[in-house]
Order: sequence, then C-alpha cells, then structure tokens
Amino acid sequence: MRSSTLFRRINRHPMPSRVSHQHIKPVREICVPPVDSIVEFGAYVQGKKVPATGIVEALEHVREHNKTADGAKAFVWVGLHEPEAPEVEWLSEVFGLHPLAVEDAVKAHQRPKVERYGDSLFMVLKTVSYLDHDELTANSEIIATGEIMVFLGVDFVVTVRHGEHCPLTLVRERLEDKPKLMNRGPAGVLHAISDHVVDQYLQVADLMQLELEEVEATVFADVSSRDINRIYQLKREMLEMKRAVTPLQAPLSALPQRRVIPSEMREYFRDVGDHLSRVCEQVESSNELCSSILQAALARSNALANEDMRKISSWVAILAVPTMIAGIYGMNFDFMPETKQVWGYPAVLALMVTACVFLHRGFRRNGWL
Repeated sequence: MRSSTLFRRINRHPMPSRVSHQHIKPVREICVPPVDSIVEFGAYVQGKKVPATGIVEALEHVREHNKTADGAKAFVWVGLHEPEAPEVEWLSEVFGLHPLAVEDAVKAHQRPKVERYGDSLFMVLKTVSYLDHDELTANSEIIATGEIMVFLGVDFVVTVRHGEHCPLTLVRERLEDKPKLMNRGPAGVLHAISDHVVDQYLQVADLMQLELEEVEATVFADVSSRDINRIYQLKREMLEMKRAVTPLQAPLSALPQRRVIPSEMREYFRDVGDHLSRVCEQVESSNELCSSILQAALARSNALANEDMRKISSWVAILAVPTMIAGIYGMNFDFMPETKQVWGYPAVLALMVTACVFLHRGFRRNGWL
C-alpha cells in the first residue's frame, strides 16, 4: 500500500480523545509507515485472523466490527523488530500511542515496568536467552538480553522487540492455532507474551544452575587463576539476569489490578506472577551460591598458595644446613676440625645427609611436605 493512501485513511479517522492533540504532529509531517521493521500484523475477529491489506484497513475493520457486535474482542496485532523512530511515530498516529511511551520504545534499554496512558497500557519486558558454548571461559557470553515493549489498547496490540533472541513468532502461531485463546482479546495476547518470556526465564535459570553445579565441582579439585575467572564470569552473568528478572516482579504483581485487564484474565496474570516469583527466588539463590563458590575458590587458591610457600620454605630450610656447613669449611683456615683426618670429609658429608633427613622427616610429620 502506498503511503499517500494510508495518510488519506488516517485523515478520515480522527485520533482518539484520550491522546492530547498538542503532542501529535500533523499527518503530513509523519514519515512513511513501517516496512522493513514490521514482522507481522493481522486483524483478529472472534479469535480468527481475517484478511487485511494494510494496518489502517485492519484497524478500520476491527473498529467497525466492535461497534456492531456486543462483547466482541476484535483487535489488531502489529509486531515490530527494532524499528526506527519515524516508523513508531507513524504507528503512534494510527493507534493514538502516548509520546513518552513511543520514546521509550524507540530508545530501548528500559527498566521492566508497566505504565498506563489513558485507556492504553505500556509494558516493558526484559528477555533473556541462554547462549550455547562448548566450554565456559573468562570471555564466554552466557546470557543475551533484549526487550519487548507492548502497547495494549482496547482494540490493538503493538509489540516492539529489541534484540535477536526471544522472537514472538511461536506465540502468535500458538494463539492462531487456538482461536479460543486468541478470542481473549488484547489482554490474552499480553498474557501469552508475558508467559512466554517468564518461561524463558525458567529455562535459562535451570541451565545456569547446571553451569553452577559444574563449576562448583571443580572448585576443590584443581583451582587456577583461569578457574576463578570462569566463576567471576558466571557471577557477572547471574547479576545480568537478576537485573532483567527482579524489577519485573512488582509491576507484574500489580498488573491484575489494572482496569485495562478484564476480570476473567486476572487469574492468568496471577499465575504468571507466581512463576516469576519462583524464577526470582531461583535466581537469588543461584546468585548467592555463585558468590559462595567464588569465595570458596579464592580461599582454596590462597590455601594452595600457602601450601606451596610451606613446601618452598621447608626445602630452603633443609638445604640451608649443608650450605652452612659447606660455607664454614670453605673459609680455608689452617686450623679446622677434622681437616687433617682421612675420615673427615666422609664424616662431614654424613653429617649433612643426616641433618637433611631429620629435617625432611620433621617437615613431613608436620604436613609441610
């Protein structure tokens, strides 16, 4: 569809009253609609996808249907991946999105949150993904993070995804295969997305737990500076996951109390909140365990260093006895004990060996050697 056609359609339908007109640019100043960044869009009526040639046509069809059908939950779902600012601004004109929420969606790197703007809801979800690796090293990246922003209205859902991980294609396909789930409306889509993200949290948390168990097994076996670097890298990744998961707990717990969420959907969001609470507890315990492993590794490394120092000190003490005796007899005085005797040299050697043997046995008995 050409942009001029889209602009004419937008002009025929004024913006919703819930958005202040002083924040909206004239339509002629808006750039072209999203092209490259759009993943997929569709109009859904009675849980089934209906044909639509463009976003504006889909929204028109949905709103006309909702006017004539009582209790209908027809809506439009638009999915974007890392869009540019003009593209999101165009969608803000079409759906009446708040400028502050649009700014957050474009800039990304936002804290997980849920905010209400008039009759619409804006939710930010941090996504996490476990990166496969053959061996954990100091430079390995274990967790990749991204973001999903969701604009939720009465008759639309707009998702903006940042990052290559955690796509929503499977979520959309699962809902389209089950019209009963899709017929829950925009709130049902938001529940499916949040449930999918939290399920990813659980999978990553379990895999991180396996990494911790593997590293923990090596702590008391053979610790080197490289092993401590691996543990520190794992600790850093655990903190990254904690920053992504923990801030979402409070907004998600308060989400069922929002008026935008229908009463029949609130128990579903409470279930997602329970799953998130489990993830937060697991991440917190794993983080504490990782700290304990790091402290144990450092203590073990110091103990090994002290053990090496004791061995070195023991051998220095053993070798100091023959060195001292050899030094005395090497001063070349005329009157030295036993220097004129035939058995003097073997006697001094025997004395050195005997002293070294007794010192060695003493150090072995004390655990220094």
